[in-house]
This record gives sequence, C-alpha cells and structure tokens, in this order.
Amino acid sequence: MARVRSATARSQDYLLSVQKPEGYWVGELMVDSTLVSDMVVYHHWDGSVDKEWERKAVNHLFGMQLPDGGWNIYYGGPSEVNATIKAYLALKLAGVSVTDPRMLKAREVALHLGGVPRMNTFSKLYLALIGLFPWEYVPTIPCEVLLLGKWFHVNFWDMSNWSRGMIVPLAIINHFKPTREVKANLDELYPEGIHERDLALAPDPERISLRNFFLWLDRLHKLAEWFAEHGIHPFRRIALKKCEQWMVERFEGSDGLAAIFPAMLNSIIALKALGYKPDHPTLRREWAELKRLQHETEDDVRIEPCFSPVWDTAIVLISLAESGLPPNHPRLQQAAEWLMGKEIRFRGDWKHKNPAKVEPSGWVFEYANQWNPDVDDTAMVLLALRKIPTQDPGKRDECFQRGLKWMMTFQCRDGGWAAFDKDCTKNILEKVPFADHNAMLDPECADITARILELLGYEGWSPSHHQVQDALKFLKEHQEADGSWYGRWGVNYIYGTWQSLRGMRAFNWDMTEEWLQRGRAWLESVQHEDGGWGERCNTYDDPVFKGKGPSTASQTAWAVMGLCAFDDPENPALIKGVEYLLKTQNRDGSWSEEETTGTGFPKVFYLKYDMYRNAWPLLALATYRQIWEKAQEKKKKPEKDLSQMAKTCD
Repeated sequence: MARVRSATARSQDYLLSVQKPEGYWVGELMVDSTLVSDMVVYHHWDGSVDKEWERKAVNHLFGMQLPDGGWNIYYGGPSEVNATIKAYLALKLAGVSVTDPRMLKAREVALHLGGVPRMNTFSKLYLALIGLFPWEYVPTIPCEVLLLGKWFHVNFWDMSNWSRGMIVPLAIINHFKPTREVKANLDELYPEGIHERDLALAPDPERISLRNFFLWLDRLHKLAEWFAEHGIHPFRRIALKKCEQWMVERFEGSDGLAAIFPAMLNSIIALKALGYKPDHPTLRREWAELKRLQHETEDDVRIEPCFSPVWDTAIVLISLAESGLPPNHPRLQQAAEWLMGKEIRFRGDWKHKNPAKVEPSGWVFEYANQWNPDVDDTAMVLLALRKIPTQDPGKRDECFQRGLKWMMTFQCRDGGWAAFDKDCTKNILEKVPFADHNAMLDPECADITARILELLGYEGWSPSHHQVQDALKFLKEHQEADGSWYGRWGVNYIYGTWQSLRGMRAFNWDMTEEWLQRGRAWLESVQHEDGGWGERCNTYDDPVFKGKGPSTASQTAWAVMGLCAFDDPENPALIKGVEYLLKTQNRDGSWSEEETTGTGFPKVFYLKYDMYRNAWPLLALATYRQIWEKAQEKKKKPEKDLSQMAKTCD
C-alpha cells in the first residue's frame, strides 16, 4: 500500500501543477485529420489561403498518414474512406503533386475503399462547394425542416442536439449552393469512372422500404429546389429566414454555434452565403471562436473539435477529493466555485423534448453553450460538488439540488438517460438520405444511466424509488449476454461495464447477484497479460473485438474501478491491474497514452481526451485504497471485540 500512497501523491501533485489560474482543468481533445483537411478546403473555397498556415497543415496531414498511404479516424485504426479522400484533396489543393509517392499511395488506398462514391453526405456537400461533386446528387437538406411543428410525427426537434447544430447552416448552404470552383478535380478517385450510378444514392433492393420512400422524397425536394431557384417556392423565403434567425440566435451565450467545430465552420459558410460581409460583427465573432480551436506551432497546425473544461474539471476534482485531499483544500474550493459559476440558468433547446416545469439548470462540456446543457456533464459535476462543501455551503446545496432536480426530469420512457434530450429515439430519422453520419439520434445508454444511479446511491435514494427502479430495469435489459455493457461515450465495453458496476455499488447493492457477477467475470476475462486492459474503437464496428487492444492507463483504471465494486482487494486480477498502473506511472506523476478512448459518434468520430490518462488512474488508485483500508478495518474488528469481551469477563 505504500507504493499506492506514493503514486497517489505524485499524481495529485501533477494534476495540481496543471490546474489553470482560474481554478479549472482542461486537456486537449485530439482527433483525426479531417478537421485540418476541412479547413484547407474552406480556405480555398473562401479565397483566403495563407501559404504559411497551409504549409503547416500539409505537415500535419503527412504526419498523420498511415504506412499504407491512407488516413484513419482513431489511433491504430485502419484507413477510412472519408478521412483519406479529404486529406488527399487538401494536399492536392495545397499544391502537392499527384505523382508524389505519398499521394500515389493515398490514391491507391482511396480507390480500394471505394473512392468518392463511398463518401458520406456531409463530405460530398463540401466537395460540391468547390465544384467537385454535382449538387444534383447531394441529398437535399431542406430549410423547411424548421417549419415542421411538434404536431408532425417526425420534426426538427426529434433530431439529436448536435445534428440540429450542423444541419441548420447546411440547409442554408443547400439553398444557395455557393459553389466556388477550384483548379483541381478528383476524377482519379472514381474506381470505374464518373457515372450516374456512382453518384446517386443506391436504393434499397426491397421496393417498398423507408429508405426508398425517403429517396423518392429527396427527388421531390429536388423539384422543390428548382422552383425555389426560380422564386416560386411558397415557403422557402419564410423557412430560410427562420433558419438564419435560429442560427444567429444560438451564437449568443455560446463558444460559436453549438460550440463544436462542424457546426461553427458550417455556420461561417452559411453566413457568407447569406451575404454577411467579412467585417460583420456576427461573422467576425464566429470566426474568432473557430480560430480558438486551432493550435499552431512553428511547423504544424492541429484543430480541436471543441473544448472540455467543465467535463475535465469535474473528473479531476472527483479524483483529487477521493484520493485524500481535504475538502477545504483551497485549490479544490476554487475549482468547485468555478464549476458553480458555469451552471446554466437558461431554458435552452432541451425544453422542446422536455417540457417539465423545472427550474433551469445543468452544465455543458465547453466553456459556454447556454442552449445545450447536457445530462452527462451535469451528473459528473454533481458528483464533484457533493465532495466539496465550498466556502458557502448553502449556495452549493441550492446549486446541487437545482441541478439534480433538472437532471431527473430527463429520464426517458424506458428508464434510461441520454446525453442531451429526452426520448430522442425515432429510428425513422436514420433512414433520411443525409443521415449517414450515424448521429441523428440521441439514444439512452447504460453509461450515463449508471452514472446517475451512482450519484443517487451516494445521495441515499431508496432502491425502491420508482425512477431508480426504472433505471435498474433499463440497466439489466441492456446488459450483453456475456455480462458486459456497451459504452456509448467511452471506448467501449470496458467503459460501459465499469460504470454500470460502480453505479450499482454506490447503492450498496448485493454485488453477489448473478448479473453483476457476470459483469465482473467479463472484466476479468479480458485482462491482458501485462495486467492492464485495452480496447479499440473497432468494437463499435464489430463486438468480436471486445476487450482487445493495447493496454491503456484510462481503460485499466476503469476496469480496476469496476472490480473494486466487489470490495475484494485480494482479487488477483484487481491486484494485477493496480500493479499495471503503478509500474506505468511516469516520474512526474503522469501517465502516457496514445490510444483513442473517447467516443464522439460511433463508427464516425472519436476523441482522445488528454486528461483521461491522468485523472482516471488517480481515481482508480483512490478507490482501491478505500476498499483495502475497509478490509483492514474489518480484519481488526474481531480482535477489538475479543479484547472488549475479555475486559467484561474480568
């Protein structure tokens, strides 16, 4: 245990050393090459190419190219068609010769993956902007989608929060089709030459299907677009204005539209298509927010998809408090005050799916995004605040209870919780032609549901409470046959399983129950020889890869905490997991990690949270130390009882 205490102290010192002066923590979000590729294309569309910036972008892209010539979407993953073609195009626009050996390899990979016809809708739309793909074959995103009221079975508010932020500016772009042709083409990336069959979306072999219905509807939209271009579309002007108003309104109180890169970049293109001049305050502000996401060095540029200060701060605060720093530690107090200052007291877009009469509250992932507080961040912040009384406990308690009441209104019909909205699960939306980014819905998931159960357990909620009962039913129903749980927001089954087991332990549940023992057995079955755990994003493509991948500090920490839920510090698998964390810790108290362990959109977009490699291991060591000390106390107790009995007999 001396080694655990020593590693804990070093980790605490390291995390305190990277705390920001304002009291928060934020680690960089590292992603694939597509963001830089998209920015290169944007600058060529906009005519704003900075050769020095572009030189750095070229270095960045070549630095991420795989040995086979392609680009992937997560560390250690295979080449992916959208990432590969986007990088190839960006390099070509930047002046890299197509006969460059690296470009020839990229071309070969792109063709092998199916070429341009295999790209998704949003990628094709970006190609259309620079004249490299015909608008006729880009699925229509009609502005009128905003006019569909909640009375319509499927309406705008049934889309996921993040899809709404991306689609509204894209609908504006779709109307204007502001094509600015470049002196390049991608003809060489069509495996069988450019043919209509390769441009149009393939219909479902079944003649009567939802996909074919929507493809027919898309042709109808194309006809409506023709009328709109000739000024005789009855609702287009109203719909276009509503889209503009919706978008501009949501710039307020946020780090750009939805505070995420795709929505922000789309909104800038949309504003320019609407005629906003470069010096317009709205456009200048949105551009400034987008530029904040960029990190430039002397020879490289990389882009974050968004910032994660609230999420990172809450996790680090929990880790430091659980690991033994006193609640009145000034640095913890400062962090808690910062978090309370980020509470959102605004009735945002969540009201459309959740009309409950509850006082607005909640927290977001980013610095500012008042329209979109989310359940997962709120739960994590509440888990942090409950550990720190702060200098004004009354204020803290009011903030905590307000957030808790708000969060509890988001429980869905099936008992689970999703990230942003309530009951955002109409599967019909996944059949829409432009829904191939795999993110149209915001389904309930085991990891968020279990995190909320963890919080409720600590707060003393009764297992018989109807909301708890519904959540337990959801958790049991979503357990996999092998005992694991799917992790929506972390990679993947290790994440879902750890959180589910930890949530049940917080309720002092009988952890000997068969369903929980199966979760334990699954975790133990996928432990690696080195004592660690690891899993890659390919588990989202095929569960056969569950628990397979290089050991990582963050995933090992999750598994260790999952096993700690059974209060058995002598478990050999648990001891080996703790030993892995001890032996891989760096001298400065940090851990190193290359793998991608965060999930944006399964199969499409992944994140490497740089703070994960340091915060989760500390929490795991703290959790193990707690169950070890509890076990030691239990061993001493009979001796004390015997001693007392002897005194009584005397």
